[in-house]
Amino acid sequence: MGLIRVGIVGLGANCHLRHVPGLRACQDVEITAVCNRRPESTQQVADQYGIPKTYDRWQDLVADPDLDAVLVGTWPYLHAPISVAALESGKHVSTEARMARDADEAHQMLAASRQHPDLVAQIVPSPFGLRVHRTLLDHLQQGYLGDLREVVVLATSGDYADPAAPLHWRQSADISGLNMLVMGIVHETLIRWVPDPLRVMAQTQIFTTQRTNEQTGQLEEVGTPDTVHVLTELPDGVRGIYHLSGVIHHGPALQIRLFGTEGTLQCVCDPEDRLWGARAGDSQLAEISIAPENEGGWRVEADFIDAIRGEIEIEFTNFAAGVRYMEFTEAVARSSQQKTAVGLPLDR
Repeated sequence: MGLIRVGIVGLGANCHLRHVPGLRACQDVEITAVCNRRPESTQQVADQYGIPKTYDRWQDLVADPDLDAVLVGTWPYLHAPISVAALESGKHVSTEARMARDADEAHQMLAASRQHPDLVAQIVPSPFGLRVHRTLLDHLQQGYLGDLREVVVLATSGDYADPAAPLHWRQSADISGLNMLVMGIVHETLIRWVPDPLRVMAQTQIFTTQRTNEQTGQLEEVGTPDTVHVLTELPDGVRGIYHLSGVIHHGPALQIRLFGTEGTLQCVCDPEDRLWGARAGDSQLAEISIAPENEGGWRVEADFIDAIRGEIEIEFTNFAAGVRYMEFTEAVARSSQQKTAVGLPLDR
């Protein structure tokens, strides 16, 4: 292909930080059109980046016959409608993480992508674990762990500890759906390395039930949990534990621990991916070096463009993988609400 023309719906913080620079670094790629929530914001980013076309409605941008691809940078409540419409308009799609608000929307997106198999459909992947991914997979394939026995996922912060802090968009059920804290992206990271769970049992808690919406000045109900605890069952009797929280101070950094009959592997993802390991007879964990040729990293925009050109297939992350983490997230929500175990895949 020659020039690839991309339209962006929702050119916000992550687009400024990663997607615009990433696309601009690709050869023969032009950011041709943009549409933000407010016309003044649309014009501002168009002027900032020299984007020639602006739209007041995302529907008009998606329908633009001059575009080859659409990047969806909006909040999750628009991911499904924009992605489906873009695919139906013959556009390749890359959408921000938190694939959708719930599993039904995620399945709609997957169905649309399967109806257009010639088009690339990418979800911006979890950045966690990318640096150590190949090395960790090599260790697993070489039997470093022996038989997997237990999985532990930890991800805590004090981001929502202050009860006087305003409502964040991630805490709005209307905007974010059933997504909880970093549940989706840490689970997405985990299932790159281990099988999907068969069953989950969860409990959640919202400690600050109302917060002020800064735009309206009104108190609103907090729609997503402040803390999440999950027990999982994987194939062959493997057990898993998740502890996620946004309301504790000095808690454990984001990490994934894999325990087997012959060894342990631990990926610590904050602030940079590092891999630690020990065999059964070792006295303690030691850091595992990552060879330069195996070191992964952020290639989201380059992978999207290379996939459009037919040079690769999307690995991080396709819509099928997104559905897997969205089903898990919804199973956690159902289990917490129903106070019972929920099986996977979901009964839809």
